[in-house]
Amino acid sequence: MSTQHSFHIPVMGLGFTMETPIKVARFGISSVISIIEDELMERLRELYSPWVNESFIPITTQVEDWRAKRIQSYLNLVNRIVKQQVETLRNLPFALGNEIVKYFELLPENSAAKVLYQKMMQLEEGETKQQLQQQLRSEIKAGSIDVNIMAKVDRNNYTKAGEMLPKEFSDALSSLRGFAQSDLESSVVFSAGYNPRLYGYIDSFSDFFPDAVGYLKKKIVLKVSDYRSALTQGKILAKKGLWVSEFRIESGLNCGGHAFATDGLLLGPIMEEFKSNREALAAELWTMCNQALTAKGIAVFETQPALRITVQGGIGTANENAFLLDHYQADATGWGSPFLLVPEATSVDESTLNALATAKPDDYYLSYASPLGIPFNNFRKSSAQYQLAARIAKNRPGSPCYKKFLVANTEFTEIPICAASRQYQHLKINQLKDRNLSTEEYEQQLAEVTEKDCLCEGLGASMLLSEGLKPAHNLKAVTICPGPNLAYFSGIFTLQQMVDHIYGRLNLLNSVKRSNFFVNELKMYVKYFDDELKKNRNSLTTKKMRYLQLFQANLLQGIAYYKELIPSLRNEAERYLEEMKEELNQFEYTLKNVQMPVLAEV
Repeated sequence: MSTQHSFHIPVMGLGFTMETPIKVARFGISSVISIIEDELMERLRELYSPWVNESFIPITTQVEDWRAKRIQSYLNLVNRIVKQQVETLRNLPFALGNEIVKYFELLPENSAAKVLYQKMMQLEEGETKQQLQQQLRSEIKAGSIDVNIMAKVDRNNYTKAGEMLPKEFSDALSSLRGFAQSDLESSVVFSAGYNPRLYGYIDSFSDFFPDAVGYLKKKIVLKVSDYRSALTQGKILAKKGLWVSEFRIESGLNCGGHAFATDGLLLGPIMEEFKSNREALAAELWTMCNQALTAKGIAVFETQPALRITVQGGIGTANENAFLLDHYQADATGWGSPFLLVPEATSVDESTLNALATAKPDDYYLSYASPLGIPFNNFRKSSAQYQLAARIAKNRPGSPCYKKFLVANTEFTEIPICAASRQYQHLKINQLKDRNLSTEEYEQQLAEVTEKDCLCEGLGASMLLSEGLKPAHNLKAVTICPGPNLAYFSGIFTLQQMVDHIYGRLNLLNSVKRSNFFVNELKMYVKYFDDELKKNRNSLTTKKMRYLQLFQANLLQGIAYYKELIPSLRNEAERYLEEMKEELNQFEYTLKNVQMPVLAEV
């Protein structure tokens, strides 16, 4: 895995980063592909097979284990393309405009390879320069081609006769099998919580265990939103002899896509907890892992394997990026949403790209559009939002449901259906009509039902449209799920520009006033807390009351932590720090003066 860059591009949607390794891996930039949507991968395999002079042979649904084989085949193709690209790049002359020059120009200034490159560029032509160029060629490494599986997106699958297939053919398990059987030497990022049957399936594949010298061909990355979750899941896997190579910490709210809010725990205190406990955590997991490996008769880790800590969500400036790396000793950061404005890195259709490039802060909002019932960061100017409104206006709410990845509702049917489907919304609306609700209650509940949107089609359509491919069933509406941090970027950028912004060589922020990213996240949590108060005020239970009290206490502790942290922000201007103090004081005052709901006397 390339560690020359100190950032990676996280998974975005279904299709937005599905081509990203083909676009950026040759420059040493790691990225993550979503591997739930096998149909999109099959379309891309057809598109890219000619790149390596291969004929495309479709893997149809008649083929045994077709889903895993589609995923495996696409990942193998991406791997071959990237290897070919790197070899081509490595052999180019060091001439202005060539990709070998771009490779080194993109690197951070403190990279050993970048220092060597700058030294080489200052030399006159001759033997010494030639020797340094050969040394630099050997430094060229591809970024990691990692994959993501949302653990909870794990639909059971059925035969045409309606019989449930064995659990190995569920969506998440077959996705894992596709990756495990691929040629990649990279990581699977598990996100969206703990799935016992998925975690119980990992040890079926030898690539996740160390070889005789402790090398892991396939690594495990857990995306988590707090330390407790990391510790719990890390132990579950260690007891199976499975090493977690990285904990990827993501802000619960200041992120793209689904937002898994913590109980008011803020990113700064979470990072502090990881920093304080990192060595003890690694040692404990190493001991547990080796005990399990010994019991299985597998070679143990003779030395403690690396445990990376990375962080993502709402990072917007080079100073913020550097602070996370320096103060918390993070191994890398994740930059997601800003790369949606970089066609050289992600797959966004022209219309959506232009809408993002000219968007206003209010265009980004936390919605309940996901059929999973989890808050979902959304974009008001997407074509999917216009389609949703048009369907409601025509009294035809809901979406046709072809892909069924998010089927989870059994309120009206034995076999799960999707809450965004026309079938479910029709049944649910009829139920609401029969309940004799007041007009206000009916309108509120109706809006909650019809807000649900089809993510299976919407999160993949943009990639197809950007490549000039026709989406299946002509479903062209695009759903896009940037984090609210994208409000501070306007325009369309080159890869060089965005990387230069991350490393502080260029400033791409627009003129919208922007607080420190810790404060921005706090602001989101205070609003979320206020919404939770309103939601629970009329149906308060003892359990909910304790949840709200804990949420408030965690937020206040987080504010106290940030106040103490301010002197450590040495690279920021005095006025910036004063404004940060003022904002923290305002949020503290607001939270301390919240009128908490009172439990009704029984």
